[in-house]
Amino acid sequence: MKLYSYWRSSAAYRVRIALHFKEIAFQYVPINLLRQEHNSDSYRKINPYGLVPALQTDDGQVLCQSGAIISYLEQTQPSPALLPDDPIARAQTQAWALTIACEIHPLNLPSVTTYLKEQLAVDSGATDQWIHNWFSRSFAVLEQQVLAQPYCQGDSITLADLYLIPQIYNALRASHDMNTYPRLLSIYESCNQLTPFSMAQPGHQPDAA
Repeated sequence: MKLYSYWRSSAAYRVRIALHFKEIAFQYVPINLLRQEHNSDSYRKINPYGLVPALQTDDGQVLCQSGAIISYLEQTQPSPALLPDDPIARAQTQAWALTIACEIHPLNLPSVTTYLKEQLAVDSGATDQWIHNWFSRSFAVLEQQVLAQPYCQGDSITLADLYLIPQIYNALRASHDMNTYPRLLSIYESCNQLTPFSMAQPGHQPDAA
C-alpha cells in the first residue's frame, strides 16, 4: 500500500494511526501542501480532489477521504477492531468521529481560513476567533461525553480516538487552551503513549519540517 500524506494534515494523521494500529505495512509518499504539490497534474491523476490523504491499495485502487479509507481498512483488516460490536456503542463511537470530522475539522482548514483572510478581508484576530469558536463549541460537548478513561470509549482504542487526537494536536498548534477540557487532554496524553499513535505523530513523519 501507498499512503499519500502530508505530515501536518490531520486527515492523513488519523489514517496513519489506523494503519499503525492495525499493523498494516505501507509506503509513505509525502505530498507537500505548502508547495502546492497536491494541485500538480501528477497528483491530480492519483487523486482528482487534490487532497490528502489518498491510499493506493496493493492492486492499484486509489481511495480518497480519510473516513472512507479507515472504513476500508476496518472491513478488510477487522482485527484489531476500531468499532465496538454493540450497535449502540458503535453508533456512539461514530458520532464522536463525525462531530470532529463535520463540526470542527472542515471549519478550521487552512483553505478556509485563507479564504476568510484573502477573499473576505477578515483580519487575523477575527480569523483566530473563528478558529477558537469551533474548537470550543465541540470540545465542550465532547468533554461532557467522556464517561470513562483512559480512552474516548473506556478501556479500548476506537475510531473516536483516531479522530480526537489529531484535532487536539491542531488545537494545541493554534494555542487553544485545552486545560479547559481535562478529560480530553488526559485521553490525548494516554493515546500518545501508545506505539501506533506515537508512530503516526506529525513530528515523526519523514517529511516533517
